[in-house]
Amino acid sequence: MADKEKKTTVVTKPAEVKKSPSKEGVKVNMDKKKTPENPSKPEIVVNVNATSSKPNEKPPVKGKPGTVSKNGVDRQASADGIKLALGSDAADYESKIMKWDTSPVNRENKMPVPTVMVETVEHETPSTEKPKGKTNTGVNDSKKRVTPSMAEKIKAELKNSDQERSKSKSGSSTPTSKGSSILDQLAAMGNSDDKKTLSPSLLRLYIDEMDQNGQVCIRDFLRHLKRTGLRPFKDPRLVGLMNNLSNDPSGLLTINSEIGCKKFMDVESFIEATSPVAYLLNKALSSNLIIPEFADFCKEIATIYKKLLPVKGGLNAQYIPQLARVNPDFLGISICTVDGQRFNIGDTDIPFCIQSCSKALNYAISTAELGPKKVHQHLGKEPSGIGFNQISLDKNGLPHNPMINPGAISCCSVLKTGMSLDDRFDYTIGEYKKMAGNEFVGFSNATFLSEKSCADQNFAIGYFLKEHGVFPEGTNLKQTLDLYFQLCSVEATAESASVIAATLANGGVCPTTQVSCITPDAVRNTLSLMYSCGMYDYSGEWAFEVGLPGKSGVAGSIFIVVPNLMGICVWSPPLDALGNSYRGIQFAKMLCQRFSFHQYDCISGGVGHKIDPRRYQTSETKESQIVNMLFAASASDSVLLQKYLQTGVDFNMPDYDGRTALHLAVCGGNMAVVRFLVDKAKCNINPLDRWNSTPLDDGYKYEQADIIAYMEKKGGVKGEVLLLAASKQY
Repeated sequence: MADKEKKTTVVTKPAEVKKSPSKEGVKVNMDKKKTPENPSKPEIVVNVNATSSKPNEKPPVKGKPGTVSKNGVDRQASADGIKLALGSDAADYESKIMKWDTSPVNRENKMPVPTVMVETVEHETPSTEKPKGKTNTGVNDSKKRVTPSMAEKIKAELKNSDQERSKSKSGSSTPTSKGSSILDQLAAMGNSDDKKTLSPSLLRLYIDEMDQNGQVCIRDFLRHLKRTGLRPFKDPRLVGLMNNLSNDPSGLLTINSEIGCKKFMDVESFIEATSPVAYLLNKALSSNLIIPEFADFCKEIATIYKKLLPVKGGLNAQYIPQLARVNPDFLGISICTVDGQRFNIGDTDIPFCIQSCSKALNYAISTAELGPKKVHQHLGKEPSGIGFNQISLDKNGLPHNPMINPGAISCCSVLKTGMSLDDRFDYTIGEYKKMAGNEFVGFSNATFLSEKSCADQNFAIGYFLKEHGVFPEGTNLKQTLDLYFQLCSVEATAESASVIAATLANGGVCPTTQVSCITPDAVRNTLSLMYSCGMYDYSGEWAFEVGLPGKSGVAGSIFIVVPNLMGICVWSPPLDALGNSYRGIQFAKMLCQRFSFHQYDCISGGVGHKIDPRRYQTSETKESQIVNMLFAASASDSVLLQKYLQTGVDFNMPDYDGRTALHLAVCGGNMAVVRFLVDKAKCNINPLDRWNSTPLDDGYKYEQADIIAYMEKKGGVKGEVLLLAASKQY
C-alpha cells in the first residue's frame, strides 16, 4: 500500500499564455485537488511555464509592484507554499546556481520570459523504494519532488556555502580591490563596542565604493556629523580631528571649513584620526546624543523664531545711555545641549552686555569657592516681591537674594577679597570664559563708564548695606561697586551665553570642553534661586508659566536652563515694565507650550500634546518601521534611510507581500538609493516577494538598464532562476 505524504513537486507544462490578476508575467494559483484517500492534505507543486509573446513586444505594465487585485490569489497559502518549498533563505540561493544562461530574456531577440506558478494538488505517492528506470535530472522532468526536509537541507547548505565564501574571501590570496576587501572586513566585524575606534557599521557609511582604493569620503562624514548638531570646525573636542583631516601636511594650520579638508582618506588613516574622539563620534552618528532628532528640534525653534520676528513691544533700558542706543529689532536665539549640540538663529553673534545675568554667575562662583553657609551670612534666599533696584532688606537684615541689586552687590563683596580689584576682575571673567568653553567673553568699557556715571541708586544701596553691617569686615565699598559695575559690563554673544547656560544645565561641566567649572552643589543652589528669584518681580509668574531656572538682564538677554538637557540664551533689547526682555518672555512661553520642559510636565506622564525631544518622537512598532522604511526607499529619502541605518534597522524586513526596500528602490529607478541599500546597508540582493520576484525582476519590468547592469554585477538574478536552481539541484 502506497504511503501518502505531503510533497513538493516540480512540474513542467507546455508553454501557454496566462494572464495574472496580481502581477504581469507571474501567476500564483492555489488549486486544491483532493483525493478520496486523503482529502485534507494538499501538496505544493511548482509549475514552470513560458509566456508566449511576439518578438520585440514589451510586457504591459499594470499597477504598482506589491498590489493585488480583488480577484487575486490567497496570500497566506501562496506565501506558505513558497516558504515550504524553499524556506526563508531561498533568496540567497544564487551561490548554488548552476552555470546556465541566467538571463530570462534574450536581449537581442526578446525571447519569451519563463514564469512561475504555485499550485496545490494532491496525489498518491508510491513507496519509499527508488523507482527503476530513468531518473529525474533537470527541470524537464515532470515530477521532481522537493519535500520539506529537502527545503531545510537547502537552507543548511546555503548557510554553509555562505560561511565558506566568507572564509575564502578572508583567506584568499587572489588580489581584490582594497575597497571591497575593507568592506568585507567591516561586514565581518559587525558593530564594535570598542569606544576607542569608530564603529565599523558607521564607518561603512563613508567608504566610497566607487573608489577602488576603498577610501573614506570626508565630505559625507562631515555632512552627517553636522546633522547631529555638533560643529566640527568650532567644537573644541573636534579641533584635533579636523587638523588630522587637514590638507596641510604639517598639521599646524587650523581649518575652519571643508575647503581645507581632504576629500578622501584611506581607512587606516581615518580610523587613526578619529580614535581620540571615537566615543563622541559613535554616540553622535548613532543618534545617541541627548536630542537624537536634533534637526527636527531645530525646525521647531525656527518656527517660534519666525513667529517672534514681527512682535513689537517694550522699550530699551533708558537709564544706561549705551543700552538705550542698541537696535531694538535685534533678536537672537542660541541653544547648546549638554552633549554640545548647537543651534543658532538670528542675531546670535552680536556682542551685548550680560548685565544682571552676571548675578547668577557671581553667586555660583562664590558659593563654589566659599560654600553656601559663608556666602549666606551676607545675603538671603527669599524672593523680594519688589523691584530689582529697591533699597530693602529681609527680616534678618540681609538682602533678599543674590538675583537683585542689593544681594548682587553683597555677593561681589565676598569674591576674592584678598586680591586687588584688577585681579578680582581678571579671576571672575576668567571663570566666565571657562563656563563659555573659551568662546567670546569681552568687556565694554563704554558701558562700564556709562553705568558708573548714573549709578546714584546703586551707590545708595551700597551705603545702606554698609550701614546695616551686611558686608564682610574691611570691605572697600568703592572697589566693591566698581567690581559690580565691571561684571555687569561684561560682554557675550547669544552663542557663548548659551554655552554658559548649558554648563549650569550640565552640573557645572562645560559641554564643549568637558572642564569642570562649578561644583554640582553650587549649581544646584544657583538654579534654585534662578527658578524662584531670577526674573525680578515676574519670578512667580515665570515659575508658573515656564517652570525653568532663568535669569534676565536689562540689556535684553535671558539665560534659560533646562537641567540635564540644554542651556538657552535669547536676546532682544526691548524690555517690559518689569525689566525683562519683552520678546524673550514670549519665546520662553512658546517654548514650554511646545516642549515638555516645564519642571512639572513629568507629572502623570506629562502633557500629551507636548514634544519631548529627549527621546525619539516616533516610538515605532516593527510594522510602522517597515512601512516608513519602504516609503523612504520608494521616495528616495536618503536622510531617513541614513537614520535607520545608524540606528541598526534591518533593511531586509519585508511587508506582507514580501516586498523589501530594495524592491521599491529599484522600481523607483534611483541608483544612489540602490547602491546605498546594497553596498552600505548590506541588503540581501535577491529577496523573493510573494510573486517570486526579485529586485532584478523589477528592474527588467521597468526597464532600468543601469540598475539591471549593477544588480547583475552584484549577483542579482531573477526569481524563477532561484526556483529552477532549487529544483535542478534536488
